[in-house]
Amino acid sequence: MRRPRGELGPRASRPTEGATCAGPGEPWSPSPNSMLRVLLSAQASSARLSGLLLLPPVQPYCLGPSKWGDRPPGGAPHAGPVQGLQRLLEQARSPGELLRWLGQNPTKVRAHHYPVALRRLGQLLGSQPRPPPVEQATLQDLSQLIIRNCPSFDIHTIHVCLHLAVLLGFPSDGPLVCALEQEQRLRLPPKPPPPLQPVLRGGLRLEAALSCPRFQRHPQHHLIRSLAEAMPEELTPHVMVLLAQHLARHRLREPQLLEAIAHFLVAQEAQLNSKVVQKLVLPFGRLNYLPLEQQFMPCLERILAREAGVAPLATVNILMSLCQLRCLPFRALHFVFSPGFISHISGTPHALIVRRYLSLLDTAVELELPGYRGPRLPRRQQVPIFPQPLITDRARCKYSHKDIVAEGLRQLLGEEKYRQDLTVPPGYCTDFLLCVSSSGAVLPVRTQDPFLPYPPRSCPYTTRDPAQRVVLMLRERWHFCRDGRVLLGSRALRERHLGLMGYQLLPLPFEELESQRGLPQLKSYLRQKLQALGLRWGPEGG
Repeated sequence: MRRPRGELGPRASRPTEGATCAGPGEPWSPSPNSMLRVLLSAQASSARLSGLLLLPPVQPYCLGPSKWGDRPPGGAPHAGPVQGLQRLLEQARSPGELLRWLGQNPTKVRAHHYPVALRRLGQLLGSQPRPPPVEQATLQDLSQLIIRNCPSFDIHTIHVCLHLAVLLGFPSDGPLVCALEQEQRLRLPPKPPPPLQPVLRGGLRLEAALSCPRFQRHPQHHLIRSLAEAMPEELTPHVMVLLAQHLARHRLREPQLLEAIAHFLVAQEAQLNSKVVQKLVLPFGRLNYLPLEQQFMPCLERILAREAGVAPLATVNILMSLCQLRCLPFRALHFVFSPGFISHISGTPHALIVRRYLSLLDTAVELELPGYRGPRLPRRQQVPIFPQPLITDRARCKYSHKDIVAEGLRQLLGEEKYRQDLTVPPGYCTDFLLCVSSSGAVLPVRTQDPFLPYPPRSCPYTTRDPAQRVVLMLRERWHFCRDGRVLLGSRALRERHLGLMGYQLLPLPFEELESQRGLPQLKSYLRQKLQALGLRWGPEGG
């Protein structure tokens, strides 16, 4: 008797090789044609975006090769037809073929086959360059198959199917997601409802989502922006810390979220200690953002006054963020520069990093707070602030324009007329430094002292070297917040302090550097930049 098309026998054949769709073990990323991208379109509501983010994460292996389908729950190997069906699902070339394998082989289908089908559907929707077309009826039929059979699923299979269904964009209030959620609730042991259950549940789920390694590695810019409408009082301090760390790590300068964090800090002031506050304040300094919340600074001053002696490192970390914002409170500076505080931190494991931060704070007092009359960091306690290029620059050196700019300067000026990566007092590393005479001639660096005196206020103008120091500052893409328009706080602080010490700054923005095609164009660009400052070199410049 002839077997109907699509039905499996004991030795089912594989689909033809050479298919261009994504392989069974390849990760899925959303494409413009995927259902997930539809959810992220302008028509998607912020509630749906939040629902997509706040679903409990599953273990990473659920999105990789199918590990739950290799053996049944009992541990015994699958029978040949069952294993063959899994292989056919993993190699299906279209959503319609997936549905056919499931619908026409009801006696061979097991619970673990449905997560395999959903995972393969995601791979097909994310395949490049052209995903196969998907009919709405196909998705509805697949949903009905899962809904009809989900009562026989174990809790792990339900959890995986629910997670994959949400990632694929099935509506959170649709029949598939609702059926899976109902089965999930039926299998969980009943728990007494805690107070403020909707708020607590949402906060815990947000905390789980923000803690997920996949979310931390890949910034979900649009999803996290949708959370700006949430009330900060509904969230726990730990959740707000995770949110603050995420903004700082990925350079996301989101004003609404930052204002929400500032408001949360003010509203929860009495319950927060300095170790939590240092993490909440971190994105403001890093992202160079001073919040509009009027009680932000008075609140931090009260916390510093209350907690300064309890956690020295946290206290200094808070002041470092405020230093980047040019908002240093005098009372806190009096405390951290006091002999008792300096003596207390000298024997601690983090003494060196605290001394480095105190040295930077002392530099900020010297350059930016002429009205300060309190104690200062003793000279014997001072250390270089940043004795070498920052970690981000070292990590991304292969993407930097520094090498090609150095070659352009070498061919344009000669290597004796500039210094690269020179650290000037009190410890700022410069990209390129030139010594220039009063007439604008670029001088050989070896014949000049490349350093300007520090501190500048203690040096009378009559004794200063008439030669100028010009610092070429590379402004790479990662020196800015994610929007590419605002310098990160540490970069802005360095440029501000170098300018106050008397160095003439010549910024080289990454947009201009990236537009130069090859070394000849770059040399022409550098020539125009230097000549715009009135600099001369070569035979006519001396």
